[in-house]
Amino acid sequence: MRHGRYPFIVGFLAAPVILYVVFVISPYVQAFYIALTNWKGISANPQFVGLENFSRLLDDEVFWAAVRHHGLLLLVMPLVTIVIALFFSFLLNLSGGQRGGQMTGIWGSKVYRVIFFMPQVLAVAIVGVLFQTIYRPDETGVINGLLGKVGIDPVGWLIEPDLALWAIMGVVVWQAVGFYVVLFSAGMSSIPKDVFEAAALDGAGRFTLFFKITLPLLWDTMQVAWVYLGIAAFDCFALVQVLSVDRGGPDNSTTVLPLEIWRTAFNFSKFGYASAMGVALFFMTITFAALTLRVTRRERIEF
Repeated sequence: MRHGRYPFIVGFLAAPVILYVVFVISPYVQAFYIALTNWKGISANPQFVGLENFSRLLDDEVFWAAVRHHGLLLLVMPLVTIVIALFFSFLLNLSGGQRGGQMTGIWGSKVYRVIFFMPQVLAVAIVGVLFQTIYRPDETGVINGLLGKVGIDPVGWLIEPDLALWAIMGVVVWQAVGFYVVLFSAGMSSIPKDVFEAAALDGAGRFTLFFKITLPLLWDTMQVAWVYLGIAAFDCFALVQVLSVDRGGPDNSTTVLPLEIWRTAFNFSKFGYASAMGVALFFMTITFAALTLRVTRRERIEF
């Protein structure tokens, strides 16, 4: 500090900034450059092709199929996950009424929090293998076994093009709900109890308590959750690879961009074209996050 405040601050910031540039910014720059070449992953001097890879994307049916799947995931997954997580969070934190002058959740809420969070601690590959057993197309599958007991024929959850993506989407929601139950529970616990006590004294029921008090005060937390889930909707690589038929099938009905990037780069050695897909995915994700934060922005409620 004897040399001045600013050299001291720069000295502390230099190392993390350098690491960030080397390990985050530099790979992005390299990906943008490779997207403008026809690099096969071998040559030290790839040929520069300009925007040719991006023009090819416009006519690539598999690319657009993956984009449509991301659009469907983006519409359904965040909405369903947030609704379920909010419902469970309210039950675990506020649905039990007042006890000892404080709002409480249902009986055994601490145990339920652990149960809901369990899918988050499982590796994605384990979740995929688990649901391969649950979705098995014959009567040895968990769901089809139950359906068979009531006289319903087995359903090909992962082999029917019209069902496969929805089945995988259900797994994504199942795995994600626990984290957002914890997130929303933390948000609800930060709301002053005086607010709920005043509402209860005014005769507010559970419906009013949830929609007119809890939701408005959780808006910032919900905004963060929506951005996180939207970014997750642009991924889904691991579950699609493990669960889907022929990695993205049947007939590309479950394929997603990260899977196509991996396949194009490491199966077909088209690293330039794969990088172009990656750049497109990058701008989709950034655009979604920016638009979400802009559209959902509102005046913050101060306690």
